[in-house]
Amino acid sequence: MSGLSSSHKFIERVGNELNNIAHVLLLFVLWVAVLWSTTASVVDILHKGTPSLDDLLLFFIYLEILAMIGIYFQTKRMPVRFLIYIAITAITRVLVVDIKVMSNITIITYTGAIALLAIAILVIKYSSARFPGGSPDQS
Repeated sequence: MSGLSSSHKFIERVGNELNNIAHVLLLFVLWVAVLWSTTASVVDILHKGTPSLDDLLLFFIYLEILAMIGIYFQTKRMPVRFLIYIAITAITRVLVVDIKVMSNITIITYTGAIALLAIAILVIKYSSARFPGGSPDQS
């Protein structure tokens, strides 16, 4: 019976390690893709001659993704708040670009979504301050 237990632990360790390797590789691919997209955006701006507000907001999205990846590599935790920041910036970008052709209900819907996401950030910040959790290994 102990042979089964030790082989189970070995398989679990190997599985966890393979999962960690896949996680790091995919984050590296995402990092490369963000840098590639940023470079393409810079080239487009240089061809246009001047950046638009749309371009600047896109750069904020790129920066937030890179910051999220950096935080993961430093802390081994994926900051959910950064995903919400990215969503807020993306919705803001859509509003800025398309507001002239949007109906009032669409504008209200998008701004409501931004407000809900902002509230979600407050709830997450409050919850993590009020109820700090241990590492995932402490379950």
